[in-house]
Amino acid sequence: MAHHVPSRLLEACVVVGASEDKLEDVFQSLQQADGTTDMPLLDPEVLQVHMPPFVTKDNSGVTGGPGAIGRVQHRESFIKNKERLPLAPSDPVNARSGEGPTGTKDVRVPNDIDLMALSQLCFPGGLQVTNEPKEGHFHFLVLTDVTGNQTHGVVLQCYRPFQEGLMFSQNRHLSFKKTTKLYTAYAICVLSRHPYYNALRDCLSCLLVQLRTCRLSEERVEEFAAKLSLVPIPPPGQLHVMFSLRPLMVVLPSREDKDLPAVDLDLHLPFLCFTSEQILQIITGILMEQRVVFFSADWSRLTLMAECFLLYIQPLRWRHPYAPILSGQMLDFITAPTAFIMGCHLNHLEQVAAETVDLMLINIDHGTVSSSCSESVDIPDIPSASAECFTKRSQSLQLQYDLEVCHQAVGADINDVRMLRRQWQQDLNLHIQNITLELIVNIFRDVTIHLNYEHRVFNSVEFLNNREPADQPFYKRVLETHIFHSFLKDRLNRKMDAFTRMEVGTLPGTQKRKTVCHSRSSTMQEMTRKYSTDPDLRPTQRLGVSLPNLGEEPHLSLRRKSSLNKTPSKVSRKPVKMFQLPEFPPPTVYDCVLNYYKEVIQLLGKAIFHVPPEDSALLARHFYLRGLMNTLCSKRLDALSDFQSLYKTDIEIFPGDLVKALVDSLEKDERSRADGRPELRWLISKVTKDNEIAPVQADDPVKKFKLPDSHMQQEDFVKRIQESGVVKDVATIHRLFDALTVGQLKQIDPELFCSFYTFWKETEAKAKDVDLPAGVIQRLDTNEWVSKLSCCVKTNQGVGRIAMTQKRIFLLTDRRAGFVEITKFRDIEEVNISFAHVPLLKIPSLKIRSSQRNEVFEANLKSECDLWNLMVKEMWAGRKMADEHKDPQYMQQALTNVLLMDAVVGCLQTQKAIYAASKLAYFDRVKNELAMMVPKTTSEMLKHKINPSLELATPQTVHVLLYTPGQFSYSEADGNMTPKLWCAVGGGRVVVFDATSWSMQQNSIQVGSHQLNCMLQLDKDQVCIGSQDSIIYIIDTRSMSCNKQLTEHRHEVLDFALDERSDKNCQMYSCSVEGTVILWDVSTLKVKKQFHLTCERLVSIQLFKGTLWCCARDSVIELRKNGTAHRKMTPPQSLRGVPTEFSSLLLFLEMDQLWTSCSDSDELCLWHSKDLTEPVLRVQLQHCPGVNCMIRVRNEIWVGCRGQRLGQGGVRGKIYIVNPEGHRVEKELMAHADSIQALCSAEGRYVLSGSGCKDGKIAIWKVE
Repeated sequence: MAHHVPSRLLEACVVVGASEDKLEDVFQSLQQADGTTDMPLLDPEVLQVHMPPFVTKDNSGVTGGPGAIGRVQHRESFIKNKERLPLAPSDPVNARSGEGPTGTKDVRVPNDIDLMALSQLCFPGGLQVTNEPKEGHFHFLVLTDVTGNQTHGVVLQCYRPFQEGLMFSQNRHLSFKKTTKLYTAYAICVLSRHPYYNALRDCLSCLLVQLRTCRLSEERVEEFAAKLSLVPIPPPGQLHVMFSLRPLMVVLPSREDKDLPAVDLDLHLPFLCFTSEQILQIITGILMEQRVVFFSADWSRLTLMAECFLLYIQPLRWRHPYAPILSGQMLDFITAPTAFIMGCHLNHLEQVAAETVDLMLINIDHGTVSSSCSESVDIPDIPSASAECFTKRSQSLQLQYDLEVCHQAVGADINDVRMLRRQWQQDLNLHIQNITLELIVNIFRDVTIHLNYEHRVFNSVEFLNNREPADQPFYKRVLETHIFHSFLKDRLNRKMDAFTRMEVGTLPGTQKRKTVCHSRSSTMQEMTRKYSTDPDLRPTQRLGVSLPNLGEEPHLSLRRKSSLNKTPSKVSRKPVKMFQLPEFPPPTVYDCVLNYYKEVIQLLGKAIFHVPPEDSALLARHFYLRGLMNTLCSKRLDALSDFQSLYKTDIEIFPGDLVKALVDSLEKDERSRADGRPELRWLISKVTKDNEIAPVQADDPVKKFKLPDSHMQQEDFVKRIQESGVVKDVATIHRLFDALTVGQLKQIDPELFCSFYTFWKETEAKAKDVDLPAGVIQRLDTNEWVSKLSCCVKTNQGVGRIAMTQKRIFLLTDRRAGFVEITKFRDIEEVNISFAHVPLLKIPSLKIRSSQRNEVFEANLKSECDLWNLMVKEMWAGRKMADEHKDPQYMQQALTNVLLMDAVVGCLQTQKAIYAASKLAYFDRVKNELAMMVPKTTSEMLKHKINPSLELATPQTVHVLLYTPGQFSYSEADGNMTPKLWCAVGGGRVVVFDATSWSMQQNSIQVGSHQLNCMLQLDKDQVCIGSQDSIIYIIDTRSMSCNKQLTEHRHEVLDFALDERSDKNCQMYSCSVEGTVILWDVSTLKVKKQFHLTCERLVSIQLFKGTLWCCARDSVIELRKNGTAHRKMTPPQSLRGVPTEFSSLLLFLEMDQLWTSCSDSDELCLWHSKDLTEPVLRVQLQHCPGVNCMIRVRNEIWVGCRGQRLGQGGVRGKIYIVNPEGHRVEKELMAHADSIQALCSAEGRYVLSGSGCKDGKIAIWKVE
């Protein structure tokens, strides 16, 4: 269970030096040489190894859990145990009481650490004997095992006299000899699993102070190591751990993210040694997985410099051999053929440069970067735009601490001075991390556009083609590396890390919208850059975008003010809290250590008590530390209780492996007591269940898109097309399959697929290369692009080429103007083909009638005429439907269909090509179908449609909608403060839209894996979501991550109600399907009250002036404050003869009204609040199969109904607007092709409706 031991600072403490036997030999050889011999170098050896645990509990019969204090044997010299010879018991030097003649003893050594290599790395330049003492100095190590796990070390080298008054054993007789002083070096190496370089150096500095006044002894080193073993590692977040070792206060900074290492070194060191251009060159070499060697005459600089550069490329991670320090005996490592990062002494630079090839040689001391075969490094430059931004940002760094504090008074306390220096360094580190992260984001920003998440495919060719030509050599090299491959895996797993947060956060306002990964997306980006003069519109404008408006309509937005502050906010350090450990006890005495842990637990308890309830992140970190301390004390139930509280507060730092080990170590009586506590019983059940069902996840590789080499049936064809990035929508791909298989077997051979894909890419390349005159560009909209260009043809407007964009058709002429607009698609009245008769020929021509022109446009397109006829009609139909349905995606889909038609005709080249292409004319075929017709009332009130399934292959049901108001005056950096629309779709997926533009802000927040039933905004920073799996998930609206869970419910959670009568004591009710209602304190998320209703499937709950109303299938219940039923009503008598059930409840108690609906009835029932025996009125909803949901909007009732069946398998969902005062239906709205599943109100100004999976869209309605 060693790997489940709670994380401590110390892994091991190792003392390295020369053995007494070797020192005796050196002394005798020097005496014989009479001082004419140079001082020798010795081979270092491991003298002592100290590892936790260090305490002994005598006569203990208690079974310890993971990491518990237990029995341990006394430490002694590693060498004495490793090389003990059979000695007689009378030996005065080596005899040990109680040992046998062989002197064997159990000596623990660190796992996965090569002690022989460690001894060399502690003295990489050799162990020196001198005739004068030297000052102690430090250097730093990183040891990597075969599995890639790293151990970090800090080495202190000291000198001590070894021969004056030294006792030597000669022929088993002791002798003393007074001679000239000689000094030998020894090293104390502290090893840790965490890179706390500064902290461990501080600890060793405190030990060095003691060693200056007393001799080195095994007991002193053991006591020092034992103290460090009592220090816990802080969890990720903003809680640091501080402790005193006298004379210094030592701080352990926490990690910012659980997947990133702690930063406890000075990140500005490379900026002191290299120019910005050289730093970029080194970063480029690392990204390209070059063989990199650092050189310095100071061993301490090697590791620190290498670690800085690895932190600069985060979140990308180095995956190859890494040895930042090589001793003289290890120089042959740099001849390895694989990529590596290593470090050598500067003395070896010339030798390495002369004897190796293609190594990047970095001279830290002289600030140079060269190659082993030339003075310069021959690698591609980093992308110029990213490099320019990095260089400019780097110039703003303030690297001189003295300039920062020259106005301050001199501190009298060394720890105060160190604290100021530490705060300055932390701020500088944060600034540097933001600059380097911005560099990585700028380099790889567009990678996600070319990923297929379903099939885990990266279209590298497409990505490369969209890079600037000068940058392509860089990307060609980087895309083949293991570093980049690992980075792709994180993107495909939708990892919400610092890269993702900055990528989203630094997009211009017009770009914070998620789009379909379309095959032409990159082309449209290039065309937009070419046409646009607005910098905000230059980056990626792609097909499939959920646009906020149609045509030239003003923005449909909830913004009250348009005061956007686009000034970038300064990098600010998050507030940091310190938890100070008490003074260390005698660390090798069991009772003292136990009391120390108890004192830490008490201090953590006091800290938890004083943490403000709203600061849940800080509270979680204290629970984490207290859980570790209770684990070490074998207080397993208390530890589980702390981890249960942690699970509810911040699941991101929940130590699942440790909790599993705790559960496994529970004794019978402890398990019985745990089962008696519901919260622990749930935690144990979850941990056990997760362990049983957790699959062994294989390393799922990222595939590169490859053309198929075998015949494809429809299912395989769908997969291949999606992988290629041509199109994602399954229905569209099915139509493409039908088009390509016209007149043949329903399978596609690889040659046809290759021909189609090649034509598609060639056409795309041509679209990129369209060279439009400046005058033409000015006539086009900023987000407009040319998608199709005809051959040069004769028209009644002159000779030229017909160009099609997503908005219009125009003629490119050779005349001076160069631009003749034919028509916008929304202005078309008629399209047909006619024939121009010339002698012996009938030339087909395309005629287009526009409402904006008196003259019919006619073009002699010859062989292209049939294709252009299909394409123009499809775009016309798409525009017509987009305008009628207020859904811009129809227009984008029509353009996709047109581009596919062009590719089909181009690859088939047969007489049936036009007929095959007509299979893709979807909108031209369905535009007049009944299900696609939009009534006048609907058209007047419908403002817009958005698609939460935009990045998915098939539409998903919209289960829940929630609008959160936010603030309308905000800076772009505070995008989380904007109004938002939260949408829950299938499989626990939450999509977030920016309600100021209705653009997709977050395309996938994963909340469990079950259906989500309800959502509620707790406060400006938290949204809670109820799930089918009985858990209430809490989403942090700033990080857009789910880091809290409430687990008190045991069945499906169906609804929430918020009681905001008192701001100081805001409360939330939640209900689950079996009738449990829980009252929560919102500030602490603790249960205040819980009661159970006797009913059949509790559906929803509502509050009115503190009174809770509960709607179940079989009844509506009014509750007293103590949770007991006050009044109850059942479905109307006339409905009881048929299987019916309540589906929703609305309260108009100020009008003494209650409204109920049933899931299988076309009636709304009005009840008088004073008499719940029978409804006083019924309002019939015509053609309504049943009601799914109702909401109150101002003084109206909006009713969402189940889908009404139409002919040919169609479905139409209706929304009814009911006047509760007039008791009548005011309006019927029809804009969804499936049942209405969710309704929500946006401040009473808009209503949003979500539908089932056949439609899967959200409609935005204007409230009159």
